[in-house]
Amino acid sequence: MNSKQIGTSLRTLIPLRQPVFIWGAPGVGKSQVVAQVADGLGLELTDIRTVLLDPVDLRGLPSVRGDVAHWCPPSFLPTGGEGVLFLDELNAAPPLVQAACYQLVLDRRVGEYTLPDGWTVVAAGNRETDRAVTHRMPSALANRFVHLDFSVDVTAWLEWAESAGIGEEILAFIRFRPKLLHNFDPKKDVKAFPSPRSWEFAARILASAPDPQVELSLLKGTVGPGAAAEFAGFSRMFRQLPDPDAVINHPGTATVPEEPATLYALCEALAKRAGEETAENIVTYASRLPSEFGVLLVRDAVKNHRGVVETPAFSHWTTANADVLL
Repeated sequence: MNSKQIGTSLRTLIPLRQPVFIWGAPGVGKSQVVAQVADGLGLELTDIRTVLLDPVDLRGLPSVRGDVAHWCPPSFLPTGGEGVLFLDELNAAPPLVQAACYQLVLDRRVGEYTLPDGWTVVAAGNRETDRAVTHRMPSALANRFVHLDFSVDVTAWLEWAESAGIGEEILAFIRFRPKLLHNFDPKKDVKAFPSPRSWEFAARILASAPDPQVELSLLKGTVGPGAAAEFAGFSRMFRQLPDPDAVINHPGTATVPEEPATLYALCEALAKRAGEETAENIVTYASRLPSEFGVLLVRDAVKNHRGVVETPAFSHWTTANADVLL
């Protein structure tokens, strides 16, 4: 399931108070989707890194009142309202900690603590095949969840990245090299590798305008040497693109690049400029591009400005590309 499908599933299961476990490789955005869904539903989110807990942490500490010992629950567990109790990296926690979660997940209580009615338990973890730190989840605990498998989908990530303000360079590069959005090989002992999370980190680094002498080293430490080298070459080309505004001002005569990488980058830059005054010229230029890039440019331009579909140039373009659009 891609991120959008995971989000839709969570919006169905959370109101039912159904415990959910999300499985996925490192860096795909499991935690982020849970946080976004909770925020969208107007729910509080309590994020607990179970790998940092000891077995006694969930039960709390004993307190003697009179001749009777009582358990004082930890402050990080919710006591009211509505929300999502997110047990992140649950299968990375030691077996005794996982055992302590049995009662909390199934019976919504542990010791003398009771999870408020308005709260839902959601958990997440890496797969055993990813060579991340994991412990086999006992079947008794696993059977208490609905299990969702998180897979990386380039289209869904690009839609999110555009809304999140990820830089044009990275968006254009991922369109050009979609396999580098997530390229994790558990058999290789690497510290940095390309993933949705690491590309988001890279976007922040680039937005800070780092010193050119260290930019490549920073990227290598974020998305890995191979992806960083490819991106650096693409970035040099991207930063030497024809002026997008000049292309929009002269759509009938502006140069059409021959290199696919350049076309991806230019389409990304032009689509970002789609608006009431530029829509007609952008579609005019799209009609001069190879069909697959024309479709890419028009589709992304429409996402940024719906008025594109109302231009005369759009009508001519759809007629001329009817065979591609079917």
